[in-house]
Amino acid sequence: MKITIIYDNTALPGFEADWGFSCLIEAYGKKILFDTGEMSTVLFGNMKRLKIDPTSIDEVFISHHHWDHFGGLTDFLEISPATVYLPPSCVEPTGAKELIWIKEPWQIHENIFSTGELKGIEQSLVIKIDKGLVIVVGCSHPGVDTILEAASQFGKPYALIGGLHSFKDFEQLKELKLVCPTHCTKFKKEIKSLYPEKCIDGGAGRIIEI
Repeated sequence: MKITIIYDNTALPGFEADWGFSCLIEAYGKKILFDTGEMSTVLFGNMKRLKIDPTSIDEVFISHHHWDHFGGLTDFLEISPATVYLPPSCVEPTGAKELIWIKEPWQIHENIFSTGELKGIEQSLVIKIDKGLVIVVGCSHPGVDTILEAASQFGKPYALIGGLHSFKDFEQLKELKLVCPTHCTKFKKEIKSLYPEKCIDGGAGRIIEI
């Protein structure tokens, strides 16, 4: 599977950084846009640099309703009226081909799941591969422990990618084989110092192949 970070607080040379998060997940023949950042101009600009055609994406997964994850959605749907998976706490967007509200843990496709809306605010995306579960998170508002526990019903967590906010119970990352802390993660340096062998940098333009 392949994860391309499109929108992040930091960026690789040639890409634009901005507060927010979005990535493209390609697995099992599906292309799923995870969150849309805040500004569509940044989203589309980095997509162009990555040679990602928005019209080739027919599914969007929104982690939660905060504008740094949701703000680019309306403009994206004007270009590509995709199916949108979102938690009930989100504002209803316009222009979607189909809206699918996810409250409880749910299988989106074979080997692709939502944790369901955790603590009434946020869902995470879980992709099951041979190595284990790849868990993609927006901000981890419900807590990393809560997300990992919810994801574990689908298998054994292997990788955690996305925003971890003020998370500092670093022992929880011990069993994971790959960690990519992005966006709002406060303690990136500490995580990388503790787990240099499995912690990789994020940033717009970063491509992760697992």
